[in-house]
Amino acid sequence: MTLGLFLAACGGGDDTDETNTGDNGDSGTETDSGDSGSEGDSAEAEFESDTWRFITEEVEGQVQYVYAEEFAKRISDKTNGAITVEPYEYGGLGSETDQVAALQDGAVEMAVMSPGFTGNMVMEGQIFALHFLFPESVEKTQEILNTSEAINTDLRAQYENHGITPLAFWTEGAMAWSSNIGLEEPSDFEGFQMRVQDSPLMMESYKAYGAEPQALSWGELYTALDRGTVEGQENPVFFIYDASFYEVQDTVTISNHNNYVAMTTVNTDWYNGLDPKVQALIDETVEEMQSWVYEEQDRQNSEFLEQMKNDTEHPTEVIELTEEQRSAFKELALPVRDYYKENVSTVDGAILDKLVGEIEAAME
Repeated sequence: MTLGLFLAACGGGDDTDETNTGDNGDSGTETDSGDSGSEGDSAEAEFESDTWRFITEEVEGQVQYVYAEEFAKRISDKTNGAITVEPYEYGGLGSETDQVAALQDGAVEMAVMSPGFTGNMVMEGQIFALHFLFPESVEKTQEILNTSEAINTDLRAQYENHGITPLAFWTEGAMAWSSNIGLEEPSDFEGFQMRVQDSPLMMESYKAYGAEPQALSWGELYTALDRGTVEGQENPVFFIYDASFYEVQDTVTISNHNNYVAMTTVNTDWYNGLDPKVQALIDETVEEMQSWVYEEQDRQNSEFLEQMKNDTEHPTEVIELTEEQRSAFKELALPVRDYYKENVSTVDGAILDKLVGEIEAAME
């Protein structure tokens, strides 16, 4: 049934490489000599024909989905079309947690997922819910995500215990808050119905401000905001605008209290069973994509912020917190790290301690 749902919802994408023009600039024309065709035959012979399904938590045009599209294009180019990667939008297999199960069960081979939706399975993954852990600079945060041993080795091993292998961690941009009241100081959160992912630590982070957090899938979020079931939410600017949350929320606060971190993941058994050449192909492409996706999220967040500011049909007040205002939130957020170590971590906070050290070293 799971596989049938995917086949029914398939968005395709196989036609993106039919012309094989070669973005690398070295394909030449097919009539130049016999070498071009020989190289193509060799590339195709090197890889057996295969199809990989790649699910995301976002829809067409949003960062995760265009990431999957770009990944698919690069794999097709490198294998001369022998390997097809099929990106899937959010919703084809239910909620975000349903998609996690699909990857674990092997119904799909690859997924972009958020650690917040695995928080009740991989407890250490909730580390990304800690506010004011990473630098305010999104660029510096991405550098840390690229190089951190705590994340890319220690945390990866935690996920592999559950049949999921994260190949890369990357930011979709700094978080912002949307609301109808204008969130500027901790007292604004008193009794506030804040939507969060299904992560105990996310809930604790907002309880520290006095909020009353509620776990909710993003597929239900627009309606919940419109009806007042929840009063606010957090996401990068591009997502707030593209998902039309700004239509039912009057203000967006640029708080930079956190980054939205996504993971490029694979089913562990599938990945470990691949030919080493295919594994190397995936690893190489994932590594290339780190700089690409940083530029893509930066473009989308910048462009959507301008659109939001200039939207006269649904005017949105954009509030940018001062350093003093951010400090008031940070003071309340820091003790949540102790909660993480004592109530969430299964390794006595060892991954958090190592990551904090790495962040401090990166900021020197």
